[in-house]
Amino acid sequence: MSTLLERFLRYVKIDTQSDETSKSAPSTAKQLDLSRLLEQECRDLGLENVSLSEHGVVLATLPGNVDANAPAIAWVAHVDTSPEFSGTNVNPIVHQNYDGKDIVLPGDKSRVLTVAENPELSSLVGETIITTDGTTLLGADDKSGVAVIMAAVEHLIEHPEIPHGPIRVCFTVDEEIGRGIENLDIEGMDVVCAYTLDSDGRGRIDSETFSADQANVTVRGINTHPSVGKDAMVNAIRILSAFIDRLPQRTLSPETTDGREGFIHPYHIAGGVAEASARLILRDFEDDALQVQADLLRSIAASLEAEFPLAEIQIEIREQYRNMREGLKKEPRALQFAIEATAAAGLEPHQDIIRGGTDGSLMTAAGLPTPNLSSGQHNPHSPLEWTSEIEMLSAMKVLVELARRWGQETA
Repeated sequence: MSTLLERFLRYVKIDTQSDETSKSAPSTAKQLDLSRLLEQECRDLGLENVSLSEHGVVLATLPGNVDANAPAIAWVAHVDTSPEFSGTNVNPIVHQNYDGKDIVLPGDKSRVLTVAENPELSSLVGETIITTDGTTLLGADDKSGVAVIMAAVEHLIEHPEIPHGPIRVCFTVDEEIGRGIENLDIEGMDVVCAYTLDSDGRGRIDSETFSADQANVTVRGINTHPSVGKDAMVNAIRILSAFIDRLPQRTLSPETTDGREGFIHPYHIAGGVAEASARLILRDFEDDALQVQADLLRSIAASLEAEFPLAEIQIEIREQYRNMREGLKKEPRALQFAIEATAAAGLEPHQDIIRGGTDGSLMTAAGLPTPNLSSGQHNPHSPLEWTSEIEMLSAMKVLVELARRWGQETA
């Protein structure tokens, strides 16, 4: 078993789910368990300027071994896992010498990783596949990225003949809830660009992400005893249900869109007769399309308030992140070297868009160009999540080649 795989298996067993309803930073204290471990592992590797902030952000520096004018870059991954499915008691299953067949997950045999739905598996026959047992997330999003970064740093330390400039290692918290850089001193990192290791497969280079907002819809009704409810009760549950039903059904949803098409996605509802609420995410590659989506929500709310004049419907929109497309132009070498490094690692570079967001979206918006690179993850936010050892090793090689290219530059 490679050191990289050992690291990955160690990390995924630590429950680090974030919580979008929490106001603390990090949103869950358990994220600190992995942050503390990574802080210690960075110290054990001999990295410099190692720190763990009170908010859970780990920073460390691998000093350059070339001319002092070589630019510094950063490698970034997040420790938290999605709140959308359980991350407690993760039991990773290692499938060595994969036989190319569908994989039945032993913890819940109704869950099957099929080749038909995961065609990438066809190219991994004979390799090592890592899945969940079917009862939790795996956490490859983004602990594969964490493991890849740590393994790449270790490789550079063990091979001082590879030229590289200063490399800042950065592990964030709360990325899954759009708060990954809230307590990160980006300017203080003093780097020309960064790379997030948070994309699927291998050889992928994401140069665009969705722009994203979150919408909270709250319906306030009037509760009375059902026996005397006529002309008095205003059922918030029914009104909220009508609100969801009036969203586009055959367009503008994750189930009906792909490529550059945006969507509105209701993903959580709660409440009772007096008050009911829903959380939705708004996604599109163009910022003005998000405004159109928000206007649609408000128009639905207005029509329902006209039908139910005693009800109150509140729409709150919160900006999450924006497309990194324009911000990457600030440092053209960031993408150029990613493409060159991917080819040098023996992969076919595939520049792509990501129908989601990363810490890199926020970092780029804050002025630090940050493309997103493959780290081997598949089916994120799902009990069918999986990765492969060879894809993580490929991602590590890309980082080593990136380090080599930046080590040949001058600031």
